[in-house]
Amino acid sequence: MPRSVKSFRTKSDTAAKIGYEAQLWQMADALRGGMDAAEPFVDKMKRLVKQLREQQTEAAKFDAAIAANLKELGYGK
Repeated sequence: MPRSVKSFRTKSDTAAKIGYEAQLWQMADALRGGMDAAEPFVDKMKRLVKQLREQQTEAAKFDAAIAANLKELGYGK
């Protein structure tokens, strides 16, 4: 018969973790100020989408330049 594994956690252990998590959330709320938690996410998402579009535009320019160079060298249509 397998031996049971003893848990080394105590009730105060769990309470300490919950208290610590609550304290972390309070600090995060204080750093955010009056801003809703979803606002930083939305702002970051907008910046990332803008950055992605700019990178796609640059990639399209490079693709066009490569195609033009290949055509000039006789490798393209």
